[in-house]
Amino acid sequence: MSLGALIRRGTSFFNNGKSVDTATKDTLFPVVSKEIDGEDCDHDCDHCPGYGRAFDKIGVETQDELWGGIKGFANHVIVATGETDWIRDVEDIKGSVMRELKKNSEMLEQGRLMISASNLHPPLEYHSAAEEGKPQPTTVIVLPSFTVVENVAPSETPELIRRFVNTGPTTSTPLDPAPLTPKSPLSPATASTPPARAGPESEKAPELVQVGTPSAAAKPSSEATSVPTAEGEGTTAEPSPLDDSFTTLSLAPSSALKSYPFPHSYLILICSHRRRDARCGISAPILHKEFEKHLRPLNLWRDMTDTRDGGAKVLFINHVGGHKYSANVIIYRKEDGQGIWLARVAPKHIEGIVKFTVLQGKVVHPDMIRGGFNRRAGGISW
Repeated sequence: MSLGALIRRGTSFFNNGKSVDTATKDTLFPVVSKEIDGEDCDHDCDHCPGYGRAFDKIGVETQDELWGGIKGFANHVIVATGETDWIRDVEDIKGSVMRELKKNSEMLEQGRLMISASNLHPPLEYHSAAEEGKPQPTTVIVLPSFTVVENVAPSETPELIRRFVNTGPTTSTPLDPAPLTPKSPLSPATASTPPARAGPESEKAPELVQVGTPSAAAKPSSEATSVPTAEGEGTTAEPSPLDDSFTTLSLAPSSALKSYPFPHSYLILICSHRRRDARCGISAPILHKEFEKHLRPLNLWRDMTDTRDGGAKVLFINHVGGHKYSANVIIYRKEDGQGIWLARVAPKHIEGIVKFTVLQGKVVHPDMIRGGFNRRAGGISW
């Protein structure tokens, strides 16, 4: 591994003297407390019409211990496909960003990359390219940096990895302490204002980490490097994109890939991969409807075309493992740097999940946790 890669991996575990440690099921996320959250905080919805018995019949495994049953990952990339079901292995889809990400996995410098296809709407070029049998450019969300990258062609996945995965925070990168003043709910006037998206001149790169000597100057990736010759004259040479000599972990936005911050506060992912397991295909649409029912009255529901700041986006994704524990739900909370992975989620659980897990980062039923990470508190499950 190169020196630059070692430095970047080191910053995943140390930041301002603080480290992220392996946690237990009891310490990774706070659990609701009747003293703080009320007597009914751990009660499930008892008025979910039409779902109870039908949902129970899908045959979810109920005896296994869920904790510790997921493979750890450093980053997670969500790829827009506009579909809710896929072939068995999405990394085998020809001409897809998923396939190229897997193919270029040797470029990853911070650990395992989790790759998920989603029903997020891709750009129009995605569909026209498919009709012509060409590689399909699409939109991706990089986590946990919450960065949206537009028009990523399969051939540009190496740059996606270099600029937005390798240089961004990981699931084990500690987060700064929480702000003293909590955010207030969005007012209707604020909620109706779409987020400002960075253009070519004002594009924001993923979170940067300064290492080495502060006086060292970082060179943009598109800038040539002067190399002295034996005669003392400088010649021009193209720098390596993974050059170990830099001290700021940044690459200049020199290509067509443009990014902007993910506008929403919460990202909720539900496995809907019917071709892998019918239980996922049956449970996902039901849970999607329940999430909408509980998020919409709070002005937090954000559908596919809603780009307002804040709120929650609910997406379907492909197989994440453990389909016999359907439904698998992964909740990303931007401000607190949390990724909460729950399983055996049923409609009766959604009311409590929205109220406590999505909005407060608390877990109602600890036995439903498969794992996750908590960058604010400093803990991971792997």
